[in-house]
Amino acid sequence: MRPKDIGILIVDDEASIRNSLQAWFKMDGYRTEVAENAYDALKKLQEESFDIVLVDIKMPEMDGIELQKRIKEIDKNIITIIITAYATVETAIQAMKDGAFDYITKPIDPDELSRLIRKAIEQRRLIAENILLRGKIEELQSLDEIIGESTQMRKVMEMVDMVAGTDSTVMIRGESGTGKELIARAIHARSKRRYFPIVTINCGAYPEGLLESELFGHEKGAFTGAMYTRKGKLEMANKGTLFLDEVGNISLKMQMDLLRVLETKRFTRLGGEKVIEVDFRVISATNRDLEQAVKE
Repeated sequence: MRPKDIGILIVDDEASIRNSLQAWFKMDGYRTEVAENAYDALKKLQEESFDIVLVDIKMPEMDGIELQKRIKEIDKNIITIIITAYATVETAIQAMKDGAFDYITKPIDPDELSRLIRKAIEQRRLIAENILLRGKIEELQSLDEIIGESTQMRKVMEMVDMVAGTDSTVMIRGESGTGKELIARAIHARSKRRYFPIVTINCGAYPEGLLESELFGHEKGAFTGAMYTRKGKLEMANKGTLFLDEVGNISLKMQMDLLRVLETKRFTRLGGEKVIEVDFRVISATNRDLEQAVKE
């Protein structure tokens, strides 16, 4: 993993420590952000993806122990490192029992910190490989579920192989229960995007307002009940594949919004102003004759 591919978040209420650590990491090429308290950190974690979070154990309002628990609720695979004074080493050790990767004491030794970050990156790499292997097993299991020796089925699998090597948008049409999602997963498993997730959503299972939130995500306060920032399926599918099942049920307005994303590779969450860039392949499925529906 290259330094520029690693995201590090530094959480400390002391500006001097935040700034020093950020300067060190940026010199080494890491993508680095800072937060002055736990609530600021949680907001950033909802907005961006990080691999490693350095957490000061002593902070006002919410301490590092509680913050670490919240981080693991957001993403259990994020590596957390506790920053502590000598007097609180026992607490740091307890934090490790609760899931922290390691701890480092103040004043921070740059060499010790570099060693710890290298270890954390290696751990993150192993986690990523484990996730990838589990994903491959799941995809292979999906492929095994596609059973058929008929001429028609062989033609289908030939088409899967043909389109998998491209990055084209794919539409799968067939009756309910005929295995459209299995075909979508087979295409994804054989594509260059197979190392990234395939994110699925059944467009027919949501009313329009909720579908928009599911796809685009939302910012805190975007609507009644939006108590926190939430990533949508578009963001979660970045670098991978977005599978839109029952796409024929999407309203005209939603079709236009999705088309805009496909054309620009950019969008904003509901209630947000920040432009988010994405890159994913779209595979759609429907049990309707869309050409006939358009004519009607």
